[in-house]
Parts: sequence; C-alpha cells; structure tokens
Amino acid sequence: MSGHSKWHNIQKTKGAADAKRAQAFTKIAREMVVAVKEGGSGDPRSNSKLAAVIAKAKAANMPNDNIKRTIDKALGSGNTENYEKITYEGYGPQGVAVIVETMTDNRNRTAGEIRHYFDKYNGNMGTANCVSWSFDRKGVIVIDNEDEELDEDTVMMDALDAGAADFEAEDLVYNVYTAEDDIAAVADALTAKGYTLLSAQVEMLPQNGYIKLTNEDDIKNMQKMLDMFEDNDDVQNVWHNWEDAE
Repeated sequence: MSGHSKWHNIQKTKGAADAKRAQAFTKIAREMVVAVKEGGSGDPRSNSKLAAVIAKAKAANMPNDNIKRTIDKALGSGNTENYEKITYEGYGPQGVAVIVETMTDNRNRTAGEIRHYFDKYNGNMGTANCVSWSFDRKGVIVIDNEDEELDEDTVMMDALDAGAADFEAEDLVYNVYTAEDDIAAVADALTAKGYTLLSAQVEMLPQNGYIKLTNEDDIKNMQKMLDMFEDNDDVQNVWHNWEDAE
C-alpha cells in the first residue's frame, strides 16, 4: 500500500462543527436504511452491508441509540423512503480521477448538481466506469495514534490476527485494510482490544497511488469541487486520486 495517503483524503467528519457532524450522521443513517432494505434484515450478523455501515457509524461516534432507531425505522412498515444509489464519475483539474457515490430520491436533481460542480471547477463528468476501473473496493480502518503511544508491531499483529489483509503506518495513524465483507468483524475486534478508530468504511482506493497538482489555481478548484460534493445532502462518499486534499 506504499504511497497511500489515506488520512489526507478521508472525508471531513472528525472534529467537524455540529452542523457537519449532524450532516454526517444523516448520510450514514440514509446508508443504513438502504442497507437494511437491500439486505432484507436488520441483523448485522446476517446482513454484511448493514454490518459495514454500523462499523462506519461507530467509528464516526454515532450514538448507539441513533443506530438502533435508524434500523427500527428502516424495518417499520410506515417507512416510505425510497433512495436510489447512483455513482457518478469524472475528472477534476489535470485529469484527477473522481468518483461520487450518491443516494437520491430525485435522479434529475442530483445529476444536474453533480455535473454543475464538475463544470464549475474546471473538471468534467464522464461516463460510467471511466475512472472506477482504476480503483479497488476495500475496507479501510484508521486507528488513532495521535499520542504516538502504540507499538507498530503490536498493532500490526493485532490487525492481522483480527483478519486484516494489509497494514500501513502513516503519520499519526495506522491504516488497516480488509476485504470488503470483513471490515465489520475486523473493526469490532480492534475496538475490543481498546484501539480508537477514526474511520471504518469500505472505500475506493486508486490502484496506482495518488497524484499531485502543480498549479495553485487547480489546487483551489479541486478543493472547492470536493467541498461542494461533500456538502451536498445527496452525496454519500467522494473518492479520488489527489494526494494533497486536507
């Protein structure tokens, strides 16, 4: 996983303002509802998609009461929410690859907004699979090591024993990589060992590492584009291969 600047590219849900945190919880709840409906069960033991979303919710510090309430709502007969999962792909400045995962109840509205963001900030929306072919879907767990008290070898062994596929030390965090369906079990095992998880979710990782932008205007446009995507209520996740996102 050399060259993977994971923590620099993570969505800004940690340490955010209350409004940002509320928005993050709303997006996770929407993802949870869809996972329950698609998996046909509110039990994460028999619904791997739901288990993965719950792991993501816990890492984002979503209260257990919120998680339970969301699952109960999804199982209720009166729940008429009908969201469609649509993925948009395109390019940012200097050909940066961008994948935007959405959940929407209005395809036309969302498509128009996503296209507008691409166009406004010197990018362009492409066709399906124009960039996703160069990304891999993997579980990514980020362990906090801000105090630099964790022993790298110990963390690595604990992660591998928990079922992780790969491991990487980066700055003040440890990145743990898993198969898509294994992320919940590995996250639970690491939490049980006392580790603090900053993030735990299935991500799209570029196969060929990250690239740097060389022009100041392009850097500003790229950051503004990502901010617009992430502030949009219909957007669940944004993946890209730009290294310098903060």
